[in-house]
Amino acid sequence: MTERLYFAYGSNLSTRRLLARISSARAIKIAQLPEHRLAFHMPSKDGSSKCDAHYTGTREDSVWGIVYRITVGDKPVLDSYEGLGKSYGEKTVTLHAAGGGTLEAFTYHALEYCDNRSPYCWYLEHVLRGAHEHSLPLDYIAAIESTQYISDPDNNRRNRELLIY
Repeated sequence: MTERLYFAYGSNLSTRRLLARISSARAIKIAQLPEHRLAFHMPSKDGSSKCDAHYTGTREDSVWGIVYRITVGDKPVLDSYEGLGKSYGEKTVTLHAAGGGTLEAFTYHALEYCDNRSPYCWYLEHVLRGAHEHSLPLDYIAAIESTQYISDPDNNRRNRELLIY
């Protein structure tokens, strides 16, 4: 069985969220993506915005996340959830592993941007739960916590999303 390394930085930081999508995901390492910043500017078809590891080229910027090991068979399923080719593109990134060293993994990046939308409260909760679960740096978590969010007008969707917890 062949496996791939996947760098998650948004709602898939939450292991429960990712396992609800694909069963093979195993968290292996905290890592940092340099010269990128976490932005909630990818327009979603549901009227909200989602995360992006946005390339800035600025040395001081970085996105923290989790490297998961997934099976090659689960990759197309994850691609479908992420809207590969429509919402997100895929790229290979070089990460700085917590504790030292580098590794390569694939990740998703936004294909479109918007500045006039915010994430739904439940989406931000997935991101925050994952950040806390994996003990990402406290200042990084605080920055995520300061993200402005909106209530989802669809209470059923909100409830469905949070049932995994």
